[in-house]
Amino acid sequence: MAASTSSPGLVRQIGLWSGVAVVVGTTIGSGIFRSPAGIAEKLPGPGPMLAVWIVGGLFVLCGALTLAEVGSAYPYSGGPYVFIREGFGRLPGFLFGWAQLVLIRPSAVGAVALVFGEYAMRLTNTPGDDPAFSRGAAALAVGAILAVTWANIRGVKFGTGIQNLTTVAKVAGLLVLIVLAFAIGLPKTGGNYSPLAPPGSFTPSLFGLALVSALWAYDGWSDCSFVAGEMTQPKRNVPLAILFGTAIIIVVYLLANMAYLAVFSVQEIAGSQIIAADAMGSLVGPVGVTFIVATVMLSTFGTLNGSMLTAPRIFFAMAEDKLFFEPLARVHETFRTPHIAVALSGALGVTYVMVASAFHGSSAFAALTDAFVIGIVPFYALAVASVFVFRKRSRGVAPVSEGDSLTDPIEPGHLEAHPHAYAPSMRVPLFPVTPLLFIGSTLFLLVNSLIDPGSRVPTLITLGIVLLGIPVFMVSYGRLAKA
Repeated sequence: MAASTSSPGLVRQIGLWSGVAVVVGTTIGSGIFRSPAGIAEKLPGPGPMLAVWIVGGLFVLCGALTLAEVGSAYPYSGGPYVFIREGFGRLPGFLFGWAQLVLIRPSAVGAVALVFGEYAMRLTNTPGDDPAFSRGAAALAVGAILAVTWANIRGVKFGTGIQNLTTVAKVAGLLVLIVLAFAIGLPKTGGNYSPLAPPGSFTPSLFGLALVSALWAYDGWSDCSFVAGEMTQPKRNVPLAILFGTAIIIVVYLLANMAYLAVFSVQEIAGSQIIAADAMGSLVGPVGVTFIVATVMLSTFGTLNGSMLTAPRIFFAMAEDKLFFEPLARVHETFRTPHIAVALSGALGVTYVMVASAFHGSSAFAALTDAFVIGIVPFYALAVASVFVFRKRSRGVAPVSEGDSLTDPIEPGHLEAHPHAYAPSMRVPLFPVTPLLFIGSTLFLLVNSLIDPGSRVPTLITLGIVLLGIPVFMVSYGRLAKA
């Protein structure tokens, strides 16, 4: 559906490198600083520990390559929501937006904001068991969410400017840690890379659960497609931003984990919830701890900003379809941003921080991140599977003419009637193997989470919350049909 004529439209003003910064800046957040401990506990061997990061990287690369093709053909705001809706219908598309609204994005924002607040409180020297620590961390987390909400209402350029700066800062901070670990730590320890796979360090079920933790750290690889409707030269820049950003993340994550192993054994990593700070403390003392704490704060702040830049575009796109409240499709007259959708995202993030802090205690981070991954991977699989639908639909149809470029193309919701509109600027390599590998990996994660006794109930609860969107859709669609 077209946007309301009473409001101005979104403007294409995000360039290639700002798109790369969205991918890298949204992805590198709290995961690489918190997930290694849980992964090392499940896979107590350097080989399996590194392997889960490699497999996770290949997993997201398969998805990124596929969405790069689909995103270059359909560069609309909302990204996977549009792909799922156009490929499989309104109900699956609505469920994606519903899950993003009530579960996926609020849990992600809440988890990342809490890490920001906790690390910020470490600079005050307040003991972690002091009630003032948790209160201060929650207050700082709320403050960070409000700050990025304001910034992204203020303007896309303002939001992407913050994203560019924090992305450079967080990657630079990680690179400093990596260089120091190999230059100082490795000569002292000789590395902790052997034995590569000691007995008992690998089982398929625990590998699957560890992969969930790794995928939390990797998530963000698709976020550039959420703002595709505001990217310049979208047919070129959307796929390049996704691919460049994903490649950078995979390399940085592998180097970071090898750096941790250059300083500590796998068992020591498993016992550290703040592995980056512990590593810098071991390498260069208190100054290093302060440096890495500042890096984590910048990293998580940048991830919060990236989430606030991308997630509201999903709600904006759904409101344009009249499946969410109409005000969410409004664009600010001056700032040209979906300000009401941004404000709603900020309010939900604040709510999750307050609830998690009040009821979940120290387990809040793990609970939020597991819910996020289990909630989102089925929709990633659908978004990736849409490539089969679009290719089949356009088979035997003449391609788009040279003069019919896809800058502001056929309105979403009408693509099925125009199969020629599928004219991607790139094709996913090794098709159909690449998307099938991603879909198969998703099924493995879900089945493994349902089989494992420890994760079965949380997985069922998460999937149940997603399915609650079906009656909500019935009401919304009935209202739409009567309109």
